[in-house]
Amino acid sequence: MKQSLQLKVGQQLTMTPQLQQAIRLLQLSTLDLQQEIQSALDSNPLLELEEENDTPEQDSNSQSKSSDTKNDSSSNESEPAASEADSEWAERSEIPEDLPVDSQWDDVYQSSGPASSAPSGDDDYSNDYRHGSSDSLQDHLRWQLNLSRLSEIDQFIADAIIDAIDEKGRLTVTPEDLVDAFDNEDVEIEEVHAVLHLIQQFDPPGVGGRDLQECLLIQLRQLPRETLYLQEAMQIVEQHMDQLGNRDYNQIMRRCRLKEDQLRDTLLLIQSLNPTPGDAISSGDTEYVVPDVFVSKKDGRWLVELNPDIAPKIQINSHYAALAKSSTSSEKDYIRDNLQEARWFIKSLQSRNETLMKVASKIVEYQRGFLEYGDEAMKPLVLHDIADAVGMHESTISRVTTQKYMHTPRGIYELKYFFSSHVSTDTGGECSSTAIRALIKKLIAAENPRKPLSDSKITELLAEQGIKVARRTIAKYRESLVIPPSNERKRLV
Repeated sequence: MKQSLQLKVGQQLTMTPQLQQAIRLLQLSTLDLQQEIQSALDSNPLLELEEENDTPEQDSNSQSKSSDTKNDSSSNESEPAASEADSEWAERSEIPEDLPVDSQWDDVYQSSGPASSAPSGDDDYSNDYRHGSSDSLQDHLRWQLNLSRLSEIDQFIADAIIDAIDEKGRLTVTPEDLVDAFDNEDVEIEEVHAVLHLIQQFDPPGVGGRDLQECLLIQLRQLPRETLYLQEAMQIVEQHMDQLGNRDYNQIMRRCRLKEDQLRDTLLLIQSLNPTPGDAISSGDTEYVVPDVFVSKKDGRWLVELNPDIAPKIQINSHYAALAKSSTSSEKDYIRDNLQEARWFIKSLQSRNETLMKVASKIVEYQRGFLEYGDEAMKPLVLHDIADAVGMHESTISRVTTQKYMHTPRGIYELKYFFSSHVSTDTGGECSSTAIRALIKKLIAAENPRKPLSDSKITELLAEQGIKVARRTIAKYRESLVIPPSNERKRLV
């Protein structure tokens, strides 16, 4: 074989440790970033927190830059500005005006059920208990159990029943299963039924039901006997649950001999019940979203600024840095290495903030219509659009918009929320999928509940507005909004 020497020219991207660190910090959420900063402070003696008496100018230079966007789309100037978050911008949740009768009743209950059935005289405790965040449903039931006088074996049965109740308040085993579990104890099925009946009288009403039907019946039986349409409601829940779930109202009226107005009032009573009574007892701490960016409107301009509280401000410890000149050789190397790492870390944090500001400002510039008018004015936007505008790669935009949140007058949104695909219109324009979802939601909210709009009809109505969307696409968007099909939305009330 003949040996030869060849020269090849090529390009190769080498990621330095500094670049790797900058990319890693860029994709961290607010909580993860705070933990990363604390870890760096603990491991590097050259890093320290800035003193609280630092001047505002120092703070603004390090981390609190802001930009604004004029209402005129041709303007793209930015200037430092400070604006406080308006307390009225708290994230809002929409509550439906009426509750559909559904065989599952999942994700539709609002706390409008009957009053608690706890024994009189315990109201003070009940109110305090409901506002606790660390007590579970089981704790709440055991507290009530301790007020009951039970034999040792009944107490044993009651503990087993409470352990078998899930977070929604449903009993997940049958009395027969419990008897089988007590194979070494002298337990009769009648005893289990008696103890279960006792627990089903506890607060919250409906707890201990084995299914939706029993849960509703427990609550109906606890209502005063003079409650209007109570007997009709019990008859429907007890004998016609399938027809109720399928909204077969004609069959129910015929079998129960009810007129339409009577059935309507009966359904209102049933809808006032709680299908998941365990939800009334909070068992976990509330999770809060900390916004990374604040957006506000001032003097006709949309202002964008970083949240100064998302991460502690850090700086180089000047005392330790000065020791590099007077220390021994080994100490100098140690201080020099940590000093370099500290500078890289601070520079990476600054790069993260600058990138986040650039991307957030461009999003606000693109989606000014959404900020002014809501979801129906959302423009189509993809990662490539922002990447071109700020001169970055799409992967960088993807990292900076993941788990980062923007506080706007309309609520708090993840940055990814502002990106959506597009649908062409008859006029040659484009409509975003987010805007189409908003239009579908608006049309369904205004429909006649007796004659709900089908997916085909919604397609026709959108076509009248110049938006051509296939029926299957309408169905996909409707399902993403957790809106049932037209046959399940039909109702009398």
